[in-house]
Amino acid sequence: SSFFSRMGGRNETKVMYFILLGFPTTAEQQLLLFSALLLVYLLTVLENFLIILTIRNNHSLQRPMYFFLGNLSFLEIWYVSVIEPKMMVDVLSHDKRISFQGCMTQLHFFVTFVCTEYVLLAVMAYDRFVAICKPLRYPLLMSHRLCAQLAAACWMCGLATASIKLSFIAQLSFCDVDRINHYFCDISPLLNISCSDSSWAELVDFILALLVILVPLCTVVASYICILFTVLKIPSSQGRQKVFSTCSSHLTVVVLFYSTTLFTYAHPKVMYTYRANKLVSVLYTVVVPLLNPLIYCLRNKEVRSAMRKTFTCRR
Repeated sequence: SSFFSRMGGRNETKVMYFILLGFPTTAEQQLLLFSALLLVYLLTVLENFLIILTIRNNHSLQRPMYFFLGNLSFLEIWYVSVIEPKMMVDVLSHDKRISFQGCMTQLHFFVTFVCTEYVLLAVMAYDRFVAICKPLRYPLLMSHRLCAQLAAACWMCGLATASIKLSFIAQLSFCDVDRINHYFCDISPLLNISCSDSSWAELVDFILALLVILVPLCTVVASYICILFTVLKIPSSQGRQKVFSTCSSHLTVVVLFYSTTLFTYAHPKVMYTYRANKLVSVLYTVVVPLLNPLIYCLRNKEVRSAMRKTFTCRR
């Protein structure tokens, strides 16, 4: 799995591939796990595709809120596609290898999509803040051009963060340690098996993780504090309920995504535990992307109504 070169009187190793250990399973469990993962993956892609189709085909949903929701659905299709197909293959296969280049590519795309989602969820919170707290200025403040620029900024932020992190991680040496105790190439497992000085890579990873998590999180919290004060000023309980219902689905998605990923990415290497990390990773790579479209459909009357119009055959 590696070739050797003499450097500084010790054997340094350039790993050619990694072995993803994944989850230990028996032969009987393998087929069951594969079937469950395949079903979840297909459902996640289908759900998000239906949301995109519904938003595109309904004039009533041509608003910033649903433009960003369409972006989120598009993002999550790619987000799960980076992890789950390889995960399914590894469940059935004895050969769980992934090339060094393949590992870095998977990591780059995954970090890009995770960081993009953090910023996108913050932009969606800001959109709700403007809609509820500044309704008269909403069409002016959230123009089509600004929405497109904000969406592009989300993607650029994700790409830039991933590129900086990967530029440090790709330079590490792995000294013939090619086993990753995870089911995909993630930052903490790679830092843990590196035999070279990874202090700079850890520091950059930690600082960028805090920035990409905390800045959007502060935006979300500030937006919802302002929304809460505005909602409390509405005299009727029916009015308050109607306004808050437009935020409830987004707030649920934010809590799910931020709480699961915060555990993994906002702590340094020393706090890393394999079992806890793998279990929490399943939540945000498999479970949360499956639940997000359902939350938006079940808790949002407009999306439900538009879906019925789009997919119901009329006589």
